[in-house]
Amino acid sequence: MKKVLKVVWRVLLVLTALVVLITGFFAVKGAIMWNDSKKELSVAQAAQNIRENDEFVKFEDLPQFYIDAVVSVEDRRFFKHSGISVKSIIRAALYDIKTKSLDQGGSTITQQLAKNVWFSEEKQLERKFAEVWAAFDLERALSKNEIFELYVNTIYFGSDYYGIGEAARGYFGKEPSELSDYECAMLCGLPNAPSVYSLDESPELAKQRLSQVLDSMTANEVLTEEKAREILQSNE
Repeated sequence: MKKVLKVVWRVLLVLTALVVLITGFFAVKGAIMWNDSKKELSVAQAAQNIRENDEFVKFEDLPQFYIDAVVSVEDRRFFKHSGISVKSIIRAALYDIKTKSLDQGGSTITQQLAKNVWFSEEKQLERKFAEVWAAFDLERALSKNEIFELYVNTIYFGSDYYGIGEAARGYFGKEPSELSDYECAMLCGLPNAPSVYSLDESPELAKQRLSQVLDSMTANEVLTEEKAREILQSNE
């Protein structure tokens, strides 16, 4: 029995060492990728470029319901974490190992902003680590409100609308500050799969996604079930 335990212990040590070595290798490659990207476009320059867009919408001009919806769906600990969510990364890593894919990245809103600005959609481990380093830099340089507003001004909403300003005006003919709770929830759900949920192409699928957004908000206790039902029925 003791011999078996020793063998198991040695195997675990070897596996742990391999995981540490592999993680360290890709972490270093990610750091190099991020440093190269930062040389081309710094955090300050990226933020300035986004804000110079005529369609840019400031954080204070966003409806609180929209902010609550996005945080609930995309990153419920956004205002508390330091740029990454260790739990989400571990959960996504276990899923990716199980499915032998890179389908889940455990990305926070900060990491998603980094991807939108500096990196491609190509699924590489070093790119995921580069997002982590970029997220730390973003969190050091910007406030949470600034990160959030930059994020919602860079995401794609389908139908060739980039950013919450274009989406609100294009889909509903309104300024973001004028959006109803129903419209906020609808727009919150589109970036998950903009080509699938586009209001112009698939209004029924978009409404199904809206229902998922409201379910997430009720699960995270930022919305009551009664209010969620009222929102769903408001546009029928």
